[in-house]
Amino acid sequence: MKTSNPPAALTLRGARIVDPASSRDQQADICLEGGCIKWIGEGPPAGEVVDVGGLVVAPGLIDMHVHLREPGFEHKETIASGTRAAVAGGFTTVCCMPNTAPPVDRPERVGDLLARIERDALCRVLPIGAATVEHGEEELTDFEALLAAGCIAITDDAFPIQDFELKRAATRRAAEVGGLLIVHCEDKNYSGAGIVNEGAVSRRLGVLGQDALSECRALEDWNRAAVQSGACSSLRLHVAHVSTHQALESIHLLREAPEHIRRLTLETAPHYFTLTEEAVLEFGADAKTNPPLRTARDVAAVKQALCEGTIQVIATDHAPHAPEEKARGLQEAPFGLNGLETCVGVVLTELVASGAMSLPAAIATMTCNPARILGIEGGSLAVGQRADITIIDPQAEWVVDPRNFHSKSRNSPFAGRRLKGRVWGTIVGGRFVMREGQLL
Repeated sequence: MKTSNPPAALTLRGARIVDPASSRDQQADICLEGGCIKWIGEGPPAGEVVDVGGLVVAPGLIDMHVHLREPGFEHKETIASGTRAAVAGGFTTVCCMPNTAPPVDRPERVGDLLARIERDALCRVLPIGAATVEHGEEELTDFEALLAAGCIAITDDAFPIQDFELKRAATRRAAEVGGLLIVHCEDKNYSGAGIVNEGAVSRRLGVLGQDALSECRALEDWNRAAVQSGACSSLRLHVAHVSTHQALESIHLLREAPEHIRRLTLETAPHYFTLTEEAVLEFGADAKTNPPLRTARDVAAVKQALCEGTIQVIATDHAPHAPEEKARGLQEAPFGLNGLETCVGVVLTELVASGAMSLPAAIATMTCNPARILGIEGGSLAVGQRADITIIDPQAEWVVDPRNFHSKSRNSPFAGRRLKGRVWGTIVGGRFVMREGQLL
């Protein structure tokens, strides 16, 4: 991550401080010095004093699931543009997926990526390594070597493993090295060549759909693989982008079984608790994502699972594409949507303003929960911690206009939506990188 001179001292005055990690929700001042949190409450102000009355000061947001596209697909996004979008959206840490060209599947490629991050990133970027060599179905990567080289986790995202023996070997290897394994639950016997959810919209459009059973069948397969490999008690398995009520029902059934993965965590994305398959009729390819947008029943189930804590993390699955790629039409356009700059607004509008979740509970899904799952420092406002902070204006109302995105991509099915709640400022390592809605 780019650095310059040490950050000046900074005091934020009059904030509502919301730190779910410490159950803190109070009106107080907070002082930052030397890139760390010096004190919270009352004390001698240091450096510039910034009045943030009426705003919420939270731990810096963490996104476990981002596609930065570099190297190989810089026409879609780069580390520089992707992290500009991240800090504009309030994220101080992002985890980047390995489906680049070449893929991040060996230590020397991790090293190349870390050098690019050091040169260009505006926030902390943690690489995730590929689970299989060249994203294939024949050979697992060296998990231990990838983790030692700097990867925070291992994943088959975008290239979901289908072979059961490979899944079993992956669970055993991840358990042996203690690494987090992030899985894309898709059984292609059910999803096939589907481009949207199988249902009313796919029939109306006359296109192939993905059977929603794809997700829960793959999840059950991963659990069976862990049982057979003897990895249930030590495996750290994280399920990416949960989208169906069937998968959530499977989770409850698996947890009642005598043998199941003990350390199983889940994430979803804002579009899965907000949008239904009907969005494809309005936005076309900009609403084409994998897993696809589902039904109203699925949206309600995902929202309920977040409120109950069954799903612990909200991640964006930010998947940028060049405008000309999305313009190919629904059949030919790639999967994915832009998520970093709309996430906070969607979460506050759909979950908090609606009364479904409290503000601290919603913030926890993007701070202390992902930090705990990843096993990293951050996600809290503890004194002495690195000063990564997100400042939110919960009353700000705005309309999503993709033309104003800092990302290279514009592919958003939230275009034109009025949201309540917006990021006012982002502090990385004690330094403002975005303030009053403007990148610095």
